[in-house]
Amino acid sequence: MKWWLKTLILTYLSFLFFGSFLAVGALWTGILEKAFPFISDIEIFLYYFFAGAIGGSLRHLYMFCSHYMKDGLTDYREWIMYIFYPIFATGTAVIAVTLIQSGLFLVEFIDYKDAPLAQISIAFFVGFGFNRFLNKLNVVSKNLFKSDKNDKESESKTSS
Repeated sequence: MKWWLKTLILTYLSFLFFGSFLAVGALWTGILEKAFPFISDIEIFLYYFFAGAIGGSLRHLYMFCSHYMKDGLTDYREWIMYIFYPIFATGTAVIAVTLIQSGLFLVEFIDYKDAPLAQISIAFFVGFGFNRFLNKLNVVSKNLFKSDKNDKESESKTSS
């Protein structure tokens, strides 16, 4: 991988990581709400979004630096992962918290007066373990939406 691409990826991931902390701080202090009054309607989702961004960018910063130190950045296809996975992690974190709050995963959050700390923590972990969460989500989706026809076919294959 060329040095300018490595520099670009490192700058991007660092900006996403530190920028998300600044955004959370701006949400927490109310600066964003003063500038954009509509923010109050979506503020809670923005906390989850930025927590997912912090987790996703932290994981990929770690992976990038580990591969860089081992001189392992030789595959040009990997740069796409470093750019897009943290972005995917942000939206996935919001959806994960929404799925959990809906009761689908039989997990309940305790309400706190100041902030939804458990939800924000889950959003961070989903961002950090984006690939693992998607794998689990895929398993749940397959089990949730399998049809009776597929069940009968799989039973007949195993019994033969």
